[in-house]
Amino acid sequence: MTEVLPVVKILVIATVAFLVALFSTPLLTHFLYRYHLVKKIRDNGSAPIMSALHQGKQGTPTMGGMLVWVTVLFLVLVFFYLSEWGVVPEMFNFLSRAETLLPLGALVASAIVGLVDDWFNVRGWGPRGGGMQIRYKLIIYTLIAAVGAWWFYYKLDWTSLYLPVVGYIDIGWWYVPLFIFIIVATAFSVNEVDGLDGLAGGSLLAAFGAFGAIAFVLGKEDLAAFCAAIAGALLAFLWFNINPARFFMGDTGSMSLGVTLGIVAMLTNTVWLLPIIGLLLVLESLSVIIQILSKKFRGKKVFLSTPLHHHLEAIGWPEPKIVMRFWVISGVLAVVGIILFLVDRIA
Repeated sequence: MTEVLPVVKILVIATVAFLVALFSTPLLTHFLYRYHLVKKIRDNGSAPIMSALHQGKQGTPTMGGMLVWVTVLFLVLVFFYLSEWGVVPEMFNFLSRAETLLPLGALVASAIVGLVDDWFNVRGWGPRGGGMQIRYKLIIYTLIAAVGAWWFYYKLDWTSLYLPVVGYIDIGWWYVPLFIFIIVATAFSVNEVDGLDGLAGGSLLAAFGAFGAIAFVLGKEDLAAFCAAIAGALLAFLWFNINPARFFMGDTGSMSLGVTLGIVAMLTNTVWLLPIIGLLLVLESLSVIIQILSKKFRGKKVFLSTPLHHHLEAIGWPEPKIVMRFWVISGVLAVVGIILFLVDRIA
């Protein structure tokens, strides 16, 4: 019976997160539409193909990612206080210093930064009216990642990295720059994927589901419950974000969930699985890097438009087909990641 309780906890939290996010959506959409917090599709010359393809999305509200991180924050606090007051069993409290305090803090901090960036975009502030300059975003998210690295290195005493076959490798202070690189790279990769209705949400749902399962196997029940809360909220988000989207995720969702995904991978010491489970994130970012380098050194493009999903749009793939196929690939990659993790545990 005791073995079943953690599973009940995780499933209950995922279900409650889904229901809270689902029934909160009318309030969020009313707020977004009332204050005209809409995405502006600007043809600034840097991405003419993408701008032309997405003109029909003009006027769709952004900042929809608030639905996810606000729901998770709300549930963490509610279950913490209800368990403290004896209203619900203690097992439903999934706020713990060792497992969920850091990812929760990073989720909220990066979400607030993303919210500010979305606000700049809505108001038409920043370079070409597109929000914060990339260099400032890079600095801010690097600082958030540095706080996480400090927490791991000094508070949790983590200096070892696990690799399959090889085992644990003590890399000392190199753990800090590696941590920062992984978090920042994951955040910006998720941001690249957030370009079609439901694309980022579905990809993240598969990834958090996989890492939640991995955390559960490792005995990190609170972290697994935290991933379950994110997955439940993402599922509700997808209900309204599938084509045609009622609202977009925005930086407040994509950047914060990217940061959090990277931290979860580090907390489970399975960062080697991140480029496998998140292979689509890697390919999307790689397409952008290849395009930039090709234009700089060859004077011509490799793709019609980047990231990769925009290239597929440009060659005639319908948006729903791209999204659904990316979802299928994300689901398969999540399963492959779990299989590799379990095989490595057995070996």
